[in-house]
Amino acid sequence: MELSPADAVAVLERTPAALQALLEGLADSWLLANEGPDTFSPRDVIGHLIHGEETDWVPRMRIILDHGEAVPFTPFDRFAFRTASVGHSTSALLERFAALRGSWRASIARRSGLGASTSRSWIGRNRQPHTSSLLAHLSPCLPTREGVESCR
Repeated sequence: MELSPADAVAVLERTPAALQALLEGLADSWLLANEGPDTFSPRDVIGHLIHGEETDWVPRMRIILDHGEAVPFTPFDRFAFRTASVGHSTSALLERFAALRGSWRASIARRSGLGASTSRSWIGRNRQPHTSSLLAHLSPCLPTREGVESCR
């Protein structure tokens, strides 16, 4: 799948609303379902995306802006969200993710000195692999004729 920068940004910007529409108010039987160890439930996907916003892709963008390719990225623990999500409702997690995702473009534009449209294009080019990963996470969360598939 070939994504343009504008396509990537459009998906990234819509993700919080899409998750809200899909998951808000659903029963725990939907939200907590998974396929076994090391797989994600729909609620886990929200926690994983929050953790990624806070510790992975935004910090990586800062490294790129500040150091180019000279500084290696910190490895990402894809399961670290599990302890951070404990005690938070699904609604609270959805709100947190929306707030984090809503602030990323302005943050990168400020740090990079780029204007809004240039910043949008730069983020799109540098987020395309993450956008494909996001789509892979979301597709199993959608209902099928047979019922809900859990998120992998």
